[in-house]
Amino acid sequence: MRLSKFTDYALRVCLYLAAHEGRLVSISEISRAHEVSQSNLMKVVNQLVDHGVLQSTRGRSGGVRLAHCASDILVGQVARKMEGDAALVDCDSCILRGSCGLVRVLREAKDAFYANLDRVTLRDAVGAHPRTLDILLGAGAAHAP
Repeated sequence: MRLSKFTDYALRVCLYLAAHEGRLVSISEISRAHEVSQSNLMKVVNQLVDHGVLQSTRGRSGGVRLAHCASDILVGQVARKMEGDAALVDCDSCILRGSCGLVRVLREAKDAFYANLDRVTLRDAVGAHPRTLDILLGAGAAHAP
């Protein structure tokens, strides 16, 4: 299974905010830290806000933050919200449509993939490697204009 670039960016945003939990973070800071286009991150952040994963505050001193505690947000939740519920393959154009033995197996594989991601919270992910938190905490400052 492969996650889209959109979901990749969403997870990066969420990990960054988990490391900076408790404060508003500007999208430009996250953009600099991950060296990703600010306009791409705006689209991702807007969708995360729409899905209730993030809260945003507009204005000069605005920014975004996690809508819930990092220990309450599952990585699988974020990925599932960003990817949607599409099938792994496009069965509509297949001659076996409605008669394929792989449909159930592919659905089970997708469910198992998300179930595995649901075992990890954002806080777990930030703490899973000894350097992750330090990198995320220093990334915004290291790339400041």
